[in-house]
Amino acid sequence: MTTPESVYTNGHHPSVLASHRWRTAVNSAAYLLPHLHSGATLLDVGCGPGTITADIARLVAPARVTAIEISEEALDLGRDEAARQGVTTIDFAVGDVHDLQFADDTFVVVHAHQVLQHVPDPGQALREMRRVCRPGGIVAARDSDYATFTWWPPLPELDEWRDLYTSLARSNGGEPDAGRRLLSWAQQAGFEEVVATSSTWCFATPEDRLWWGSMWAARITQSGIAKQAVQSGATDAAGLARIADGWRRWAAADDGWLSILHGEILATA
Repeated sequence: MTTPESVYTNGHHPSVLASHRWRTAVNSAAYLLPHLHSGATLLDVGCGPGTITADIARLVAPARVTAIEISEEALDLGRDEAARQGVTTIDFAVGDVHDLQFADDTFVVVHAHQVLQHVPDPGQALREMRRVCRPGGIVAARDSDYATFTWWPPLPELDEWRDLYTSLARSNGGEPDAGRRLLSWAQQAGFEEVVATSSTWCFATPEDRLWWGSMWAARITQSGIAKQAVQSGATDAAGLARIADGWRRWAAADDGWLSILHGEILATA
């Protein structure tokens, strides 16, 4: 079948990977953990650098986890992390969530973290995730919702950052406000039993602010986002530098605070 072309807005610059490698099953998949058990085969869609995948693999062992990404280059990040952690129960494969290569009813759990916001057709993605999940199994997805990001102190540069990122993501065929849409997308994909929840990340300590603010200051000026922003004419190098300075000023504020809302679904196949 012909599937929509996916364009990953963030790219794989070290500043992007720094934030992705911070993610664990505890801070990014807590809603799913009570439903994982030893022996449950699992498909991890869009595994990225594999930190969540490795955590999950330990929880469901001796069952194997299958992790997919859109390219061998992206998969190598997950392979390296699994090797670093000594996790040997993960199989890696290139795959497209719009047209999964697996047979019907293959997995007990199908999981995607921060994936559906980037794909052109999340409804088709969820239909495919449902198809390869065993009847009675779980399809789990968690995505952020950029319009609900909130911070203090109010800084116009951060408003500019969010507007810029949202515009770029949508021009790439994604939906940065995916979190609020997960329940609707699941219903459109044919799921009848869906539990929808939300959770947040919060960055407020001096250490957390320094890490998050420095990461985004680098990301907005050096990653794939920066290249796309300039090439599209959305801004220029000076504009990106201004946004980066806003992130550094937020990080240095004694009362700096940031909360990131995520939508979550547990859908029964």
